[in-house]
Amino acid sequence: MSLHIRTPEDEVKSFQDRYKFIYLTIGLTFLLFTARLWYLQIYKGSEFRYYSEKNVVKFQKLMAPRGRFLDRNGFTLVDNHPGFEATITPQFVEDLDKTAEKLSNLLNLSKTEIISKVKTSARREGRYRPVRIKENLNRDEVARVERIRLDYPGVDINMFIKRTYSQGEIGAQLLGYTGEISKQQLPKLNKGLPKKDRFRQGDILGRNGLEKTFDKELRGEDGLDLVQVDARGRIAMIQEQDILSSLPRKQDPVPGNNIVLTIDKDLQSAAAEAMAAKDYIGAMIAIDPNNGEILTWVNEPSFDPNNFSTGISKELWSKLTNDPFKPLRNKVVQDHYPPGSTFKAIVALAALEEKVIKPSTKIFCPGHIRFGRKVYHCWRRGGHGEVNLTQAIEQSCNVYFYKLGSQLGIDTMAKYAKALGIGQKTGIQVENEISGLMPTEKWKEDNFGEPWQPGENLSNAIGQGFVLTTPIQLVLAYSGIGMEGPIYKPHIIKKILSPEEEVIYEAEKEVLHDPSDEEKAEVHISSSSYKTVKMGLYKVANGEKGTAKWYKIPNIKFAGKTGTVQNFSLSSDQVYEKCEERPKKQRHHGWFVAYAPYDKPKIAVAILAEHACAGSKAAPVVRDLMWAYFKKYHPEMLEEKKENTNLSSLE
Repeated sequence: MSLHIRTPEDEVKSFQDRYKFIYLTIGLTFLLFTARLWYLQIYKGSEFRYYSEKNVVKFQKLMAPRGRFLDRNGFTLVDNHPGFEATITPQFVEDLDKTAEKLSNLLNLSKTEIISKVKTSARREGRYRPVRIKENLNRDEVARVERIRLDYPGVDINMFIKRTYSQGEIGAQLLGYTGEISKQQLPKLNKGLPKKDRFRQGDILGRNGLEKTFDKELRGEDGLDLVQVDARGRIAMIQEQDILSSLPRKQDPVPGNNIVLTIDKDLQSAAAEAMAAKDYIGAMIAIDPNNGEILTWVNEPSFDPNNFSTGISKELWSKLTNDPFKPLRNKVVQDHYPPGSTFKAIVALAALEEKVIKPSTKIFCPGHIRFGRKVYHCWRRGGHGEVNLTQAIEQSCNVYFYKLGSQLGIDTMAKYAKALGIGQKTGIQVENEISGLMPTEKWKEDNFGEPWQPGENLSNAIGQGFVLTTPIQLVLAYSGIGMEGPIYKPHIIKKILSPEEEVIYEAEKEVLHDPSDEEKAEVHISSSSYKTVKMGLYKVANGEKGTAKWYKIPNIKFAGKTGTVQNFSLSSDQVYEKCEERPKKQRHHGWFVAYAPYDKPKIAVAILAEHACAGSKAAPVVRDLMWAYFKKYHPEMLEEKKENTNLSSLE
């Protein structure tokens, strides 16, 4: 047996078959890769390019500018301004602790607060939802955050439209404020809405006041844009136009409509300043009696709606809601009060029309009157002596009106009060208006199960019983008295304009009540009765014993009525105590309602000054507002040098 020794050639031959297998495998693999690349890049290239581009771009909502509010002369009361905010998107954050620490140093915020905000929002709204860390960034803060964005995934700078209220706290309850819709609110808001009108999380909505009432007109339509993003969803600092150009471009937003209000910004300021000078709490409203246009609408204390534009803090919200003087309430329409002695003008009209008295009828006032077992006091301890109707109005004699109330009865007083709008909603275009109350015998029976007591006629006749009225109702009633005719429905919207300034809606005056119309009115008030009462109201501001005689406007004669409202029942020994010595919450409220000029009114004003102690204390605030009105709109009337007091129209 011979031994065969393997040579290198034998070794090569033994591996040749294996090499063929390897070559074949490599070749097939290369062929498969080539085929796959051809399929992906050539056959399906266009399609996959489209999909890949979609992965590096995302839709970004372009928020529509909300419509503006303008005053009657075109001054912008509410507008939109750009702002910048720092956000964190939880979905992309790698290390929340480090990110929060870095931002806390850059933005002067608490690290703990940032972490809490992000975790709370991620739990409630979802991890994909950007969390606002700080809004209203200045330029330095924007630059600092931009420099660290690439190193801290999830951090972004967003531009937003900030709702801006040019007069701050003035008229805040009327204008209202806006707020962002949360995830929890969406189902309720979208219920029953067609798909195209549905809200989305993050949309801005009117929350209060006119912002809420006219939200649909103000909102506009949001647009869309495409932006390039990186793998973490962050907007790329450099946008590749070749990528974006092959995709549909942006859809521009459509701005909301602009609303022109009837109010005047200068009169708003004058009213607010006059109330602030006296440190008064309450409400003030002025209207044009000739058409029902609201000229002024102020509530005190107030709040700054700018604080709501980017989300109000819990601390500020708690402060506002717990304030005992209710800065969030729209007192002009939301709160009602006894009218006090301002109600006497209405009782006087009822007494004249019902022939209970004549203008010359005199009643002796000794300072009190006994009815049954109760003594009813006049505000003046020694009384007013013998007075006729106009003198009783001028001096606000309680005893005179106690006797008129006793003779008229509550149902008759209610009939005339309702004819002038007391105890009824006015229909003003403002939410949450209340009706007030004008009681009747039936009302008491229905609500208390008790019959009306004769003594209650006396207290209600001087506006101290169950009667409750809002400032807007009272100013309308007095505008009707001053005009001796129709009371026009109050309105706050003068017109609505499209973004192109086309008029979409324009208000027209509308009669709300007209007791002077003998044919149509259920209750008719004659011109002679109006004139008698107007003479009394003229004397309030111009007579020797008028309760507002100290407050005059040179060359402008106005008429009006003071009213004082007790906060609680007083015993006989408390009636004449000095009001100013009581704690503020126990002091009387003060009303003053007036119109000017007395013969042909151009403006009517009502103020309710809470805890001011007397209506005469509220009169100078009305005087100051009227001065501002005539100085702006009728300066020629202030320049008249001669006294031209023609009372024939009132006699």
